[in-house]
Amino acid sequence: MGTNENITKDNSTTNITAAESPETSFISIKDQLVEKARSFNLLSNVFMSVALNDTLACQHVIRVITGIPDLIVKEVRSQHRISKVTAHDAILDILAEDIHRRLVNLEIQRKDIIDHARRTRFYAAMIDGECLEKGKDYNQMPDVYIIYISETDLWSSGKTLYNVEKKFKETEIPYDDGVYITYVNAEVDDGSDVAKLMDYFKTADPEDMSHGDLSARIHFLKCEEGGYLEMCEVSEKIYNEGIIEGKKEGKKEGIIEGKKEGIIEGKKETAFNMKNKGYSDATIADILDVGINVIQQWLSGSIVKS
Repeated sequence: MGTNENITKDNSTTNITAAESPETSFISIKDQLVEKARSFNLLSNVFMSVALNDTLACQHVIRVITGIPDLIVKEVRSQHRISKVTAHDAILDILAEDIHRRLVNLEIQRKDIIDHARRTRFYAAMIDGECLEKGKDYNQMPDVYIIYISETDLWSSGKTLYNVEKKFKETEIPYDDGVYITYVNAEVDDGSDVAKLMDYFKTADPEDMSHGDLSARIHFLKCEEGGYLEMCEVSEKIYNEGIIEGKKEGKKEGIIEGKKEGIIEGKKETAFNMKNKGYSDATIADILDVGINVIQQWLSGSIVKS
């Protein structure tokens, strides 16, 4: 394949980028991915998972959304996988635990998800299954809070925040099973502290220091040298994850140094594995810097020649 050939991108043709040039080093590719990630806002599940993989930043977000100003987060895990032998895996964007053993799962809604209620039901069930050890009583199960963040108002009722309330039909008797679900959206601005937080989610402006520990974390990731190193590590992991998993399955090796075909094949492998982990087509296209139409053809099984 000659260096002057084209790759289709968003229904137009553009010259192959420097990241796909055989002369370009992997370090340069990684730099481009880091810069792409730095441009994301907190409504990207990729960037949110990085930003909130920090106890104080995550604690700030949970405090604002739950309205519990003294809540203390003691541990955070990002992109936490819960696997079952005979069931669908769950990959939680953020799973946090506070000092009272309450578990909080923060999820960013992906545009290709349709049944939001059943998605939250699934994640709560997977968390329950992981937390209840053999021989333990049901009353030892921790309380689970699912916070489901979306760009749009999923329930179309003009609220920034929706708390799911459970009670027996035709009564005011609460039904408390220890699972609490909250939907938050960045579309409706009702002037609340949660709406202000969602407005910040839409910009993730590193110069806006109005959100305490969360702002400090964003500034660190986007503007400081240590943040670059962290973003570099994450970007490299995203880029290579599909290649590594592909090798385990006996698939063709992705990146072949000095060969343009290998780089494209590597991106294709990465796209498949990111999709399996729940990333949207748009996010995959953004991370890999490939047109979304190409990504969709790859994922549908079509062969795209560059």
